[in-house]
Amino acid sequence: MTGADPLLASLRAAVTAAPGDVALRLHLAELLLDAGEREEAVTHVATVLGQEPGNPGAAALMTRALAAPGSGPVPEAPTRPGPPSGFDWAAAEHQVQDVVGPRFAPDDVIGQEPEVVPIGPPAGAARFTVERPALRLADVGGMDAVKKRLEAAFLAPLRNEQLRALYGKSLRGGLLLYGPPGCGKTFFARALAGELGAGFLAVGIHDVLDMYAGNSERNMHDVFLAARAAAPCVLFLDELDGIAQKRSTIVGGVLRQVVTQLLAELDGVGADNEGVFVLAASNMPWDVDPALRRPGRFDRTVLVVPPDDAAREAILTYHLRDRPVENVRLKPLVARTVGFSGADLAHLCEAATERALLDSVSTGTARMITQDDLLAAVADLRPSTGPWFTTARQVALYANGDGAYDDLVAHMKKHKLM
Repeated sequence: MTGADPLLASLRAAVTAAPGDVALRLHLAELLLDAGEREEAVTHVATVLGQEPGNPGAAALMTRALAAPGSGPVPEAPTRPGPPSGFDWAAAEHQVQDVVGPRFAPDDVIGQEPEVVPIGPPAGAARFTVERPALRLADVGGMDAVKKRLEAAFLAPLRNEQLRALYGKSLRGGLLLYGPPGCGKTFFARALAGELGAGFLAVGIHDVLDMYAGNSERNMHDVFLAARAAAPCVLFLDELDGIAQKRSTIVGGVLRQVVTQLLAELDGVGADNEGVFVLAASNMPWDVDPALRRPGRFDRTVLVVPPDDAAREAILTYHLRDRPVENVRLKPLVARTVGFSGADLAHLCEAATERALLDSVSTGTARMITQDDLLAAVADLRPSTGPWFTTARQVALYANGDGAYDDLVAHMKKHKLM
């Protein structure tokens, strides 16, 4: 049985492994014809003709495969490209119609406009989802100091092209949002995209880093491909300190190559970043590779601090809006939650809800969430931002020679944190 021929089996496996090897595929087709496996041979020859329509060896093998049994000797292969004389085009087209398209369009489409097929995103970029956020900075309660800084550093130059040209304001470079965890850096980035009417592509460390060599750099390249394909687009790199650590502290080559790739993408090496606005967030910007902080990269920074009074009231209102509350006064809660992050406030509302729920279970009577539940939850909680400011204080005191953290120093002095 030919299917069990070890030589044919080996050649089939080799063609599967190297489908673009024309000589190997034709050799297999010739052996298949010798073994009487005509249909399989025709399939391989048709594949070659689909790749190289003028291949003389493929044309000769197709002629041999289509020749009727007993029709005489098979003509020699031509010395130049093109089918031999007497080639049966009708029979050949019937054999390869599923592989090779028609040579000419039907008469009924002559004179019609050709169909325009839109080109999709580049290969590798399709796995990233670009949002179109409806959020605006006005939807963020309070935090006026942060909003003003974002307006001056990012939005104002983008909104007024004539003034930007007058003052020679460049749009090159990215914006780095930094501050304690849970204070809304991602929220602000999404609001910025909404202000610009741009797409929003959020990328985290898990989207980039890969255990296999070369994949992490390829992932970083695909991220920028997706952002460029969706321009105008805000590309948001979360946890930048995890993706782009200082190369001087990295042991091993994977992360080092990721940083190098990110630098190349930011500089637009081999591609144009027009319409791609790069934002990043970091809890520990002092751990980010210094090369990323140079002009033209992440050369602008905005400190996102814990929510102020107005912001805390808005956050508490948001998290209590769908809960059964009764006679809750927010002002005393706002006064007792200075230094709480947005995540802390969400946890506070959850803890108060749990307290009321457990009490309802124990008494057998459902009751509303009251002021006492919220105050009791506040008494049990401490702001999670404390450890961050302890670390930041050391940076502000001993690693601010270039003034990169002047806004952090000013904030900590204002709130007596240093």
